[in-house]
Amino acid sequence: MIRATLTLTAASLLLASAAPAKAPPFGTPAPIAYLIDLSSGAVLLTKDADKRMPPASMAKMMTTEVAFELIDKGQLPLNKSCTVRPETWQKWHGPQAGSTMFLSVNEQVSVENLLHGIVTLSGNDASVVLAECIAGTEEAFAAQMNELAKKLGLANSNFGNSNGWPDEGRTYVTARDLAALARASIERHPKLYKQFYGQPSFTWGKTLGSGADITQANRNPILGKIAGADGLKTGHTDEAGYGFTGSAEQNGRRLVMVVAGLSSFNQRIEESVRMMNWGFNAWQAKPLFKAGAQVGTAKVQLGSDSEVALLAPRDLAVTIPAGLGSKTSMKIRYSGPIKAPFAKGAHVADLIVNSPDTGEQVMPLVAAEEVSEAGFFTRAWLGFKQLFGMA
Repeated sequence: MIRATLTLTAASLLLASAAPAKAPPFGTPAPIAYLIDLSSGAVLLTKDADKRMPPASMAKMMTTEVAFELIDKGQLPLNKSCTVRPETWQKWHGPQAGSTMFLSVNEQVSVENLLHGIVTLSGNDASVVLAECIAGTEEAFAAQMNELAKKLGLANSNFGNSNGWPDEGRTYVTARDLAALARASIERHPKLYKQFYGQPSFTWGKTLGSGADITQANRNPILGKIAGADGLKTGHTDEAGYGFTGSAEQNGRRLVMVVAGLSSFNQRIEESVRMMNWGFNAWQAKPLFKAGAQVGTAKVQLGSDSEVALLAPRDLAVTIPAGLGSKTSMKIRYSGPIKAPFAKGAHVADLIVNSPDTGEQVMPLVAAEEVSEAGFFTRAWLGFKQLFGMA
């Protein structure tokens, strides 16, 4: 049963009494666009966000995410050496192969350097070499990509290869799924995200003739242009147009944006910068609860306690139009009564903030204490009370 408990606080009353606000307008020539404030869950902009589309090199975010999962599980060492197979090199070098890390035949390259080659250089060769190193074949790796996509809830995405190369429609995503994938990398693997995303350039390979080092700049269009920009990935093919999934954090607010189908390299830069500036400047965070504050309580089923206090795991704030108030209501939502046992700090409920400007904003609430499973006699007594309508 889904249990919803309305919780009014001084913060919610303050918001409700303020003058109504209108969502600030934003227009973009991008056929597909999506912008979400991860701090509150507020969707600030959506334009065909659930339309399936080819991701081009934005598919490499999933290749990277598979590697991050394995690294954090201790199953893929960063110093593991991967071999550039002659067949892989033959297919993924030269102008016809698109973006490249400039790998060489039979070269031994660490997982760490391949990830830099994928994330910073968008190397199609690096993506395939890493896929083969992890799973044996690119086809087997694509199966791992789809398994993880399902686990992460990417309901409208499928991956047929590791680098987003056009494959007759087998590889497709949506803007909403790309934003969810970005969120997974940021929140599930914060150390690896910081290590690999947002690097301004990377050096690998040698030029023909002089043998000089090859340094390539990150194509991320908001790096150095938006304060706090630190990821994620561009993409371009003739089929997909120019796209970008990006993220930046300012004053505790982290935004993730997706644009796709743009007509030029320069238009991608202009629209990405403009959208991020709008997201940070036209919207603001209104504080609700400090980290550790009690937000409410939840009923517990068959536990050593009959209810548990619900705490804010971090500072919680609602996203509203800048400079104005917004009529906002709040409630606590959870599947309940919550079945014991669960640990202190477990995510057991959500704070739902409803705003006319953004719809639902969903923020996690955690258990204030550990609640163990009730003993035999306690469970028997609870069952007796329920049977006779005493509970």
